[in-house]
Amino acid sequence: MKPQIVATDKAPKAVGPYSQAVRAGEFLFCAGQIPLDPATGQLVPGGIREQTERVLGNIKAVLASQGIGIEHVVKTTVFMTNLADFAAMNEVYAKSFPANPPARSTVQVAALPKGAQVEIEVIAAY
Repeated sequence: MKPQIVATDKAPKAVGPYSQAVRAGEFLFCAGQIPLDPATGQLVPGGIREQTERVLGNIKAVLASQGIGIEHVVKTTVFMTNLADFAAMNEVYAKSFPANPPARSTVQVAALPKGAQVEIEVIAAY
């Protein structure tokens, strides 16, 4: 099966030469989302909690465009510019995955596009 490119206007447009997501067989590989408002393309105001909420909202929009939900996520990778914010990010993250959370890796990075504090990418299964 040929990979299918996924795009929705309910999530921010890519800030570089990549797709919002790609479906390959029974998996959906979602590019990392940063906390951009889909309507304005601007970074949302606030700290790590507000940014994490927006990122997860963007991910849910990409998933919904393919008829699936956050419960289909099997793996996440969280990129943070400051691991001192780990606990606050986890509080927000846990609300999206109250039962059977996916496998996850979290890493600190030097910087993220547009000054974001957090980026999350996911893999979902149909």
